Amino acid sequence: MDERKIMQVKQRYGIVGNCEGLNHALDIAVQVAPTDVSVLIVGESGVGKEAIPRVIHDNSARKHNKYFAINCGSLPDGTIDSELFGHRKGSFTGAVDDREGYFGVANNGTLFLDEVGELPLATQARLLRVLETGEYIRVGESEIRKTNVRIVAATNVNLQKAIKEGKFREDLYYRLNTISITVPPLRERGKDIERIFKKFAIDIADKYSFEPIRLTPDACELIQKYKWPGNIRQLRNITEQLSIISEEREISADTLMKYGITDDTKGEPGLVLHSGARDRQSDAEVHTYESERDLLFMMLSKIGNEVKGLKEFIQSNLETQNRGTDIYTVFNEDNMPIQKPVYNQPIYPSGVSVINDHEYQQSQNMPPVEVEVVNETPLSNKELMKKNIIEALRRNKGNRKKAALELGISDRTLYRKIKSYDLDL
Repeated sequence: MDERKIMQVKQRYGIVGNCEGLNHALDIAVQVAPTDVSVLIVGESGVGKEAIPRVIHDNSARKHNKYFAINCGSLPDGTIDSELFGHRKGSFTGAVDDREGYFGVANNGTLFLDEVGELPLATQARLLRVLETGEYIRVGESEIRKTNVRIVAATNVNLQKAIKEGKFREDLYYRLNTISITVPPLRERGKDIERIFKKFAIDIADKYSFEPIRLTPDACELIQKYKWPGNIRQLRNITEQLSIISEEREISADTLMKYGITDDTKGEPGLVLHSGARDRQSDAEVHTYESERDLLFMMLSKIGNEVKGLKEFIQSNLETQNRGTDIYTVFNEDNMPIQKPVYNQPIYPSGVSVINDHEYQQSQNMPPVEVEVVNETPLSNKELMKKNIIEALRRNKGNRKKAALELGISDRTLYRKIKSYDLDL
């Protein structure tokens, strides 16, 4: 490892840190730069993978030619082939002119394909052909074109898992993965976290012309124990928030905790959920999104059940109204509303929370009330509503607010209906 060369690279690109994993990644980048082999950069989102392809390009024989960084995840599926390979005029709606794609414009240069795992399978096949033969065809053409472009790709997903799921081509993976560079996550960079925080604090202070913030010893210890799921991007956001919002220029651990920075070694809950998954080789805790996914599924399932119950409640209400039968609403053990057609229902005192008839009758030592189901002439919706309003007011001794609450309508709506039905109450 040429430490002097690595130090020059750090100074040129503003890279802060001295952990072994970072130095190793930069060393490989410098060594592979003079060649034309494809490079695959692996690392979590927000670790700073975009600095590696610049190091490779600027230290290669292609440094005086074009360099393009393309986020494959941001390209629309319908135009992604046109963006990468170009198109012929009239080949599709909106193709008003001939266009050279990135592979044509960047000839003899470097293309950085970020989030390469997001490419559709059809585009993956085109990319594989370019890597193997240097040939491509523009959309809407049959003419084969040649290009001499070096590919540096990056991903934050497990491509081997994507291959098993049929989402990524295995042959393309091995073609891209000639040289692999792993950028370590922030949680594995030790004292680098504090150094990066200081750099961000100074940069932000210079930008807005105020005193940079500083970390107390307990705050420095806390940021070492936090897992930083958003990595460097999250650290920069936290530093910027503290620099602008905090009145104190010395930041303590208590202040950091208010922003969701917690001691994850103790399993304390923060603003970000952690799955507690562990890497089999290092036995170190690794952040995944399985727990967040399970929690969302659980919440969606609960919401779905509540919506289903509400739908059945409304349907039962409509069917009951069509039969012209009075309704009585109770709640089951899951606190979901259910309705049953009844007549001669008892009048409960105001303020009594009724679960069902039987429990109330037992609590008041009342004899059971016989429920008599009779056949009546179906009422119109207007007549049924009028009847319900009269009975609700009677049960609540004329208290309109309680009657409106029982009917599930606002006080104002109840008042309007009393006037429209010309009720003298």
